Amino acid sequence: MLKAIIADDEEFARSSLFFLLQQHCPEVEINGIARSVAEARELLEQQKTDLVFLDIAMPGENGFELLPAISRHQAMVIFTTAYDQYAIKAIKANALDYLLKPIDIDELMVAVGRAAERKNLTSGQLGATDRLQNLAGDLSARTELKKITLPNGQGFRVVELDNIVHIEADSNYSVFNLVNLEKITVSKVLREYEELLPDHRFVRVHKSSIVNLDFVKEYHSRNGLQLILKNGEIINVSRRRAPDFFEKIKSYTNIQGDK
Repeated sequence: MLKAIIADDEEFARSSLFFLLQQHCPEVEINGIARSVAEARELLEQQKTDLVFLDIAMPGENGFELLPAISRHQAMVIFTTAYDQYAIKAIKANALDYLLKPIDIDELMVAVGRAAERKNLTSGQLGATDRLQNLAGDLSARTELKKITLPNGQGFRVVELDNIVHIEADSNYSVFNLVNLEKITVSKVLREYEELLPDHRFVRVHKSSIVNLDFVKEYHSRNGLQLILKNGEIINVSRRRAPDFFEKIKSYTNIQGDK
């Protein structure tokens, strides 16, 4: 069983989630319901908790301010939110589960299933702590994401965005090419990372390629439109995406020059 608490300031949201869990997720045992971050902290201190269903927009303290306590108690978290786009990107970058309100039953069951699988892996609990710490850092800065969590069959890797040279599509997989020539293959399509990564810095230049503008060395059209990266790799640029690339790299180099 997953021992869980619900933290949400809205009575309807609390009761509806409780009902959905009772009806569709028998592996979840709700041991407490909190109306605020302060109440949720008390519940975490009082009992062993595996999982927290956490709203974000709450009065007084928002849900993100509970993350240190959740991390300290090595619990997992599923966000239940209608929060802003930056927060959603930060959550996705750290490979944490979130459910947009109103909560879909099938999505809830999938998220709970993932949590149950993680509970059975010791490394999964430790990984949840790491991911929460990364998320807390990203959100407290409110600048841009600095790290991304890349899942694999055995767990995940935390990779700094500064170390990603480019990402290439391989069917339904994405291959991350890093500065040390290491490659990490992730079972997600390229579009997911196009939406997630900072779009002023990571640019989709081809249906099969996203490049980090930090690593662009040269552009030419001798053999079609191509980029030469600082590591010598050659990346094709589609004519449809070329105007966006030109605009992005012009803006990005101006920003870097001002720093």
